[in-house]
Amino acid sequence: MKLFVGLGNPGSKYAHNRHNIGFMAVDRIAEDHGFGPWKSKFQAEIAEGRLGSEKVLLVKPQTFMNRSGQSVGEAMRFYKLDSTDVTVFHDELDLAPGKVRVKAGGGHAGHNGLRSIHEHISPAYDRVRLGIGHPGRKEMVSPYVLGDFAKADADWLEDVLRGVADGAGYLADGDSGKFMNAVALRTAPPRSSKSPAKASKTASKPALEPEVDERSAMQKLLDKFR
Repeated sequence: MKLFVGLGNPGSKYAHNRHNIGFMAVDRIAEDHGFGPWKSKFQAEIAEGRLGSEKVLLVKPQTFMNRSGQSVGEAMRFYKLDSTDVTVFHDELDLAPGKVRVKAGGGHAGHNGLRSIHEHISPAYDRVRLGIGHPGRKEMVSPYVLGDFAKADADWLEDVLRGVADGAGYLADGDSGKFMNAVALRTAPPRSSKSPAKASKTASKPALEPEVDERSAMQKLLDKFR
């Protein structure tokens, strides 16, 4: 069994915040893969389902971001899992918007949700880092992550969430490479062999008028047997 944990803050006030992209990711997985209804347990909202051959519990801690580890630790101990069975989906300031990376273990880089999970289950868990970009100055970080995504972010955000859901089965099976390929097919799809420039150039070229054959009947007959 695997725990897929999305990080965020509970309540409608925070629902569209950049800090809540982890909640958004597991919500999309639940929706696209037919998980059961969300229930309250482990100080969290949880949903059960399968991804491929693996049973997966989706977890959205309701303890607020800074105490996320309480919920994750409780769920992990209940199912007698190891920290390596846990994958956490979270916002990442150090990645550009729309970029996604998978990481095994490591530090928390000042992320309060990860810091709390470190304290409760150890740093030895997997993370899916969902890039939201950096506001540029340290003092702007808090209002930035607790601010809603802009309308201009809608397209790339949708592509990221769809890609994460597409690749979730690979992630559950431990194949991060195939997971990243699934994400890339949504966020950076391969270009057509015919470039848009060539296509538009071809489309704009006027149709040629049929040529008029001005040869005499005798000339056509002679040309035929040459």
